Amino acid sequence: MDRATMDADVVVAGGGAAGLMAAGRAAERGARVLLLEKMEGCGKKILVSGKTRCNLTNAADLKSFIAMYGPNGRFLHGAFSRFFRPELLAFFKRHDLATKVERGGRIFPVSDDARDVVRAFQKYLTQNSVRRLLHARVTSVTRRPDSLFAVETTGGRYLASSVILATGGASWPATGSEGDGYALSVALGHTIVKPRPALVPLVVREQALARSMQGVSLRNVRATAFQGEAGAIDRTLVPTCDYGRGQSKKPLPPLIESRFGEMLFTHFGLGGPIILLLSLAVVDALEQGPVSILIDLKPAVTPEQLGKRLQKDFNATGKRKIATIWKDYLPARMIDPLAALSGVDVNKQAHQVGAVERGKMIDALKALRFNIQAPLPHAKAIVTAGGVALGEIDPRTLASKKVPGLYFCGEVMDVDADTGGYNLQAAFSTGYVAGENAAAFATAKNRS
Repeated sequence: MDRATMDADVVVAGGGAAGLMAAGRAAERGARVLLLEKMEGCGKKILVSGKTRCNLTNAADLKSFIAMYGPNGRFLHGAFSRFFRPELLAFFKRHDLATKVERGGRIFPVSDDARDVVRAFQKYLTQNSVRRLLHARVTSVTRRPDSLFAVETTGGRYLASSVILATGGASWPATGSEGDGYALSVALGHTIVKPRPALVPLVVREQALARSMQGVSLRNVRATAFQGEAGAIDRTLVPTCDYGRGQSKKPLPPLIESRFGEMLFTHFGLGGPIILLLSLAVVDALEQGPVSILIDLKPAVTPEQLGKRLQKDFNATGKRKIATIWKDYLPARMIDPLAALSGVDVNKQAHQVGAVERGKMIDALKALRFNIQAPLPHAKAIVTAGGVALGEIDPRTLASKKVPGLYFCGEVMDVDADTGGYNLQAAFSTGYVAGENAAAFATAKNRS
């Protein structure tokens, strides 16, 4: 193969986390690499990840790590066996980026500045002579009769022995992730698993109720998703433990997932950490029918214990108004909405409240109900679920099983995870392996 006829040995489409690693590693292995990025700069999504601090990876053990990707996590064993957290941290250390471990095993740059991560990659690419073209959107990739790839962009046409698609998903379009890679992959004969927004806030039918509590942030509550209308769910089905990715227990219908931690109310519905974790399961369940979420505001106590506590407070302060007593149980902005929901007059004195009204108060505190209308759109999601079908990709090399010389890495594939550094580790690991093997393919081809 005459290298003079080619613009590069390896063309990498996409300059995000996966693409940067892929380009650097391919060049490190001796390939002439051309990195194409449609934005004005590389690493745009890195810059906004982890609230601009960039949660690079996680300190969890490999088994727990894999579990965070759900059933598709098995696909990553090959990439992780070649390049995992120890290798990633060693990589950043070589490029002068110090890291630290925080709550939940999350690993960040010591500087708390995502720009330092991008700078480390810029140094990596410069050291290995990676050619970078910006404002270069890839519009098509075709394999010619001479087995070279022709990569068409808005700024020109480039020939290469091998191509790596690192175009990302369809979330955070302002960073360049607009789902470009799906059409490119389909044109090359690949199958796309339906892209869905993941780690995304949820819109509820009861928007007036949510809006009345807008901005209220809650800690130590449990949100549980169920298949079915909210009013039809028996609150005794709310579990006392988590169900979802990374958990060994499997839920029984109608329970979908359950998470304990922090959440918040928005003008459209529900947001915050535990809602984001539930969201993909909710999005998928909406395809099957109605989905509801029950929020246990007092998960540390049983309904019976809560009832006894309420009765004790009523007995001790019989002349206090309900509104005053509610303050011991709820944030101020939730008192009127929940009182209205339970049908209890906040101006009533405690001694006037009977067993039926007390029961309604308990239900409001232990099972605040919402019917889910939809997730927010892809543009508001942190990651995209779905993408190139994993059965069409070799997990050891990230090579296409359909097109020799084509490789995939990062979010364009049907791999996604919970928050905590897992998505970026998958991007870095698959980028490293794809880059290494694309370079090996191009080298072998050039010798033939």
